Amino acid sequence: MYKQIAANKRNTVIIMIGFVLVIGLIGAAFSYFFGNTYILLWFALISLAYTLFQYFAASHLAVAMTGAKEIEKKDNLRLYNTVENLALTAGLPMPKIYIIDDPAPNAFATGRDPEHSVVAATTGLLDIMDNKELTAVMAHEMSHVKNYDIRVSTLVFGLVCLIGYVSDLGIRMLWLSDDDDRSPVGAVIVVITSILAPIAATLAQLGVSREREYLADASAVNLTRYPEGMIAALKKLDTHAQPMKRQNSATEALFINNPLKKSAVSHLFSTHPPIEKRIERLENGKYTF
Repeated sequence: MYKQIAANKRNTVIIMIGFVLVIGLIGAAFSYFFGNTYILLWFALISLAYTLFQYFAASHLAVAMTGAKEIEKKDNLRLYNTVENLALTAGLPMPKIYIIDDPAPNAFATGRDPEHSVVAATTGLLDIMDNKELTAVMAHEMSHVKNYDIRVSTLVFGLVCLIGYVSDLGIRMLWLSDDDDRSPVGAVIVVITSILAPIAATLAQLGVSREREYLADASAVNLTRYPEGMIAALKKLDTHAQPMKRQNSATEALFINNPLKKSAVSHLFSTHPPIEKRIERLENGKYTF
């Protein structure tokens, strides 16, 4: 577990460098096609600025987009005490606690590190979970904080969006170009790069997000020493699953359960592994935690 936490910290740097390099390659392709080296420079500066913005501001944006409201101990003693006990057990700073007024049972965590962390639960989750199940769910969210998953997921999402934006911008520049003397090979490289880069980035985001969910489930069991609580909570989340009122793909990966409306192909591009697979992993490993 500690090796995985250290790996997540390293992955933060690796992901930042990797995505910036991808954006740099897109910029290089356009610089080559248009014969203007300043395009590469601008792409690099935009990617660095956007990465820093995501690092420091993403948690505030996530809270605003979900409509979550911060609470104090007197506002919901049950949730506050649950999170406080888990923070003490895990040796983590007390996070800010939020509640989302939504009947869909769900919860999320965000923040660039444990000192700047946020955990939130919906009113629907608080209604259907007993104390042991609520503890398991919040342990899952606290595990995301402890494992530095949120930092990784936030940066990945932000940079995926940036790659999509840069690719779209590049395609528009290509169509608006009226210089017939430019190399058709260069045009083909630009188009292929602009199409494949966002797809590759999105697939990388999905892989990272799904593995983080499995890890948080296992970490929650290690924290509570009660695998049945996590298994029971996941079963309830599956049974009572419904789309949230404020649906936004930007915050999808943060939640313990997919908050978006499901479709026939949604599982292929979901940031979450199927709940039955998560339960299966816990069932297979509950005697080894």
